[in-house]
Amino acid sequence: MTDLSRRAFVHASAVGGLAAALPVASPQPRRTGGFAARRTQDVELAEATVADLQDHMRAGRLTAASLAAAYFQRIEAMDRAGPTLRSVIELNPEAIAIAERLDGERRAGRVRGPMHGIPVLIKDNIATHDRMSTSAGSLALDGVIAPRDAFLVGKLRAAGAVLLGKTNLSEWANFRSTESSSGWSGRGGQCRNPYALDRNPCGSSSGTGAAISASFATVGIGTETDGSVVCPSNANGLVGLKPTVGLVSRSGIIPISHTQDTAGPMCRTVTDTAILLGAMAGPDPDDAATGAAAATADYTTFLDPNALRGARIGVARRQFWGYSPEADRICEAALQALRDAGAVVVDPADIPNAGEYDSAEWQVLLYEFKADLNVYLRAWAPTAPTKTLADLIAFNERERAREMPYFGQEIFELAEAKGPLTEQEYVDALATCGRLSRAEGIDKVMDEHRLDAIVAPTGSPAWPIDLVNGDHFLGASSTPGAVSGYPHISVPAGHSFGLPVGLTFLGRAWSEGKLLALAYAFEQAVQARAAPRYLPTADLSTP
Repeated sequence: MTDLSRRAFVHASAVGGLAAALPVASPQPRRTGGFAARRTQDVELAEATVADLQDHMRAGRLTAASLAAAYFQRIEAMDRAGPTLRSVIELNPEAIAIAERLDGERRAGRVRGPMHGIPVLIKDNIATHDRMSTSAGSLALDGVIAPRDAFLVGKLRAAGAVLLGKTNLSEWANFRSTESSSGWSGRGGQCRNPYALDRNPCGSSSGTGAAISASFATVGIGTETDGSVVCPSNANGLVGLKPTVGLVSRSGIIPISHTQDTAGPMCRTVTDTAILLGAMAGPDPDDAATGAAAATADYTTFLDPNALRGARIGVARRQFWGYSPEADRICEAALQALRDAGAVVVDPADIPNAGEYDSAEWQVLLYEFKADLNVYLRAWAPTAPTKTLADLIAFNERERAREMPYFGQEIFELAEAKGPLTEQEYVDALATCGRLSRAEGIDKVMDEHRLDAIVAPTGSPAWPIDLVNGDHFLGASSTPGAVSGYPHISVPAGHSFGLPVGLTFLGRAWSEGKLLALAYAFEQAVQARAAPRYLPTADLSTP
């Protein structure tokens, strides 16, 4: 991989100035008004879990409608004013009405499950058939309403979730420029990190990471091609799970790659992650990859505080340690916590071939982005004036002052130059990725050492926002799981100068239950999640 393509790939896979104002005014609570404030005055939203809020609703201390209204008030006070995180790109004007209907069901004795009445924020590349745009943060799709819900959105609605709004993101899931600042989009501007406002939230699920860490909703959803769930989870002190490709439907998600794309939960606790995954997962006849999925209705059944006892945990040391002394320090302590909890730590247990398929992955992403995006625009954005990737490139040139004030669209141009998916370059690259990452990679080292999971630092502490030079990205461990399509989960492991750092657990295909169990036991042992303080800069007084 050339220096240019390596930089482009790293930015696009894991990780987009201050521009447009948020486009939609906060919906006004209907018939809740002051009632919403009264009914939530004794309920602390910050760090509240799904179980906490269900307890409050059962006890009558709040309703789904008053809860949604209270989150709207918090977003207005902190996301659009106060710290001004710019994490929520658009609010759902129908949220209060949806919540009121769910309250009616509860009064009638029907509770759909643990997500009933729970507010959710989702990334603005997931289609919703309502009054909100689905735009990937781009002005080219501003105002474009999807003709139907993404499959996972339908599942969330059926589970009783209240879709509160859409989150900001690195525009086009950070697959536009080699010089981008993660968390920047033409529609939403630059998202900030709630731990230190001059720090980057990582991406591309930047808004979901910042918003859920700041308790602007109970739980959130991001998407990942390579690192875009776990990197912002690392930077914002969240639990982030990238599932096996095919466990969660991709129908209605603005794509990069049908080989690697998936949506995943981003939450403040492992338990909430398990609850949300159960509401999202399941087979979809319109997504062939989900045919092998055996969705579990309740992933919380896997959560065991003693799951690390006797578990064999490998350390992918050679490739994924050494780029950040602070990440190394925190994750070395995490390894000791694993041992103290009874795990057998196999160190090293390096993943064969990791790093050797970066160039092949890059080619796969370029080819699939052009093909998959053109299909999405026809099927899911039929009213958009831009019908193809070539149209988007032309739009960005016409709107350069608004769309490209800080960085360009080199990745768009590289992808547009690619041919069809029948070209030998693509076929060979795809085969290389599958072989090296699975049978000759993760599967091989797990077989050799009889591992239950592999661990590595998720990434470095968050870097400063830099709209001039782009991201100061040091390294990450997401690529083996991304290329193989296997699951990984990042869990808060500690802090460096007030900035979170996570530990990633990587497993075999369809091992979400096992990973959630191990992550839960680790979470209970270290208790590293700490609420953000919205400091102007990193706390250099506390290493």
